[in-house]
Amino acid sequence: MAIPIRLTVNGKPVDAQVEPHTLLVQFLREQLHLTGTHVGCDTAQCGACTVHLDGRAVKSCNMLAVQADGASVTTIEGLAPNGQLHPMQEAFRECHGLQCGFCTPGMVMAATALLKERPNADAQAIRDQLEGNLCRCTGYHNIVRAVQQGQSGMRSGQAAASAE
Repeated sequence: MAIPIRLTVNGKPVDAQVEPHTLLVQFLREQLHLTGTHVGCDTAQCGACTVHLDGRAVKSCNMLAVQADGASVTTIEGLAPNGQLHPMQEAFRECHGLQCGFCTPGMVMAATALLKERPNADAQAIRDQLEGNLCRCTGYHNIVRAVQQGQSGMRSGQAAASAE
């Protein structure tokens, strides 16, 4: 028995039918074909599935799609409209904050949510925020460095946007 849901995904309205047991990550990947949100552990431990739900970082493998009804969801694809990388994505690339890249979308989404809430977060706050996002490749030093560089880029972008 499918349930109708209506939400906004990456700034676009979406009307869909989902089975009651469909996870948000499954809905995003399988019905909307937004495959940047990764399925890692299916237990909300790794953070690879992190998206923004009404501006908050959430693990999409830990919630049902019907729970997102009426909400606004942003995926990693939504951070780079028109192919223009978000400052955080650019910083991960420049600072070598990724290796295999599997965890990167979740890391970027967790970091951008933190910095929207706390634009002046220090290295410890960044580490605390990323605690629920696991990386098996990098060792985190470059990830924290990337978030700090992305923080500067986000500040510059906010200053430019407020000047317009």
